[in-house]
Amino acid sequence: MDYINQTVNFVKKELEGAEAGHDWFHIQRVYKNAITLLKKEQANEQVVVLAALLHDIADSKFHNGDETIGPKKARNFMKSIHIKEDVQAHVVKIIENISFKGGNFNRTFHSKELEIVQDADRLDAIGAIGIARTFNYGGYKNNAMHNPEITPKLKMTKEEYKHHKGTTINHFYEKLLLLKDLMNTQTGKEMAAKRHRYMEGFLEQFFNEWEGKV
Repeated sequence: MDYINQTVNFVKKELEGAEAGHDWFHIQRVYKNAITLLKKEQANEQVVVLAALLHDIADSKFHNGDETIGPKKARNFMKSIHIKEDVQAHVVKIIENISFKGGNFNRTFHSKELEIVQDADRLDAIGAIGIARTFNYGGYKNNAMHNPEITPKLKMTKEEYKHHKGTTINHFYEKLLLLKDLMNTQTGKEMAAKRHRYMEGFLEQFFNEWEGKV
């Protein structure tokens, strides 16, 4: 069995029963996005594929904020299927640096592979899928859908973002609408622009309906 199938089987088993926005299908979509980006970008395919498949193997949001579990699980798995050490190290670095973290995280690691996987992950956080995931997670956390008295909290530190409990609509302004301008690759930017416009249209309709205007 090749390393992709082995990794897919491992991830499916690990994420069985996961919250719908961070389940196997999220991983599959990110993987497909990464493959699309790889067609236009020069990068190490094995690193991109493994990082895309393993990037959310243990999202810290579901492990009391512990950011060390995911990288450890990913490395242990890659060792078990005899992935080369330099590839393992690169994938772990990507997992450690991929997340948004409030948008104020000073990334110290850079690689083309990280740029691709990060764009692939961010594409799944915007557009129609991003809207669906945001409301699903808000319901999962029992967050208010919208409260006009609660304003978005911008420019949060990494720790503030990690522990912040806001409304689902505010999350668009605190993260989703910011991602278009944070994309790394040209293809990612083009794909993000289309998905960004879709979210803007959704929000316009949402607020009109909220006020009973349409």
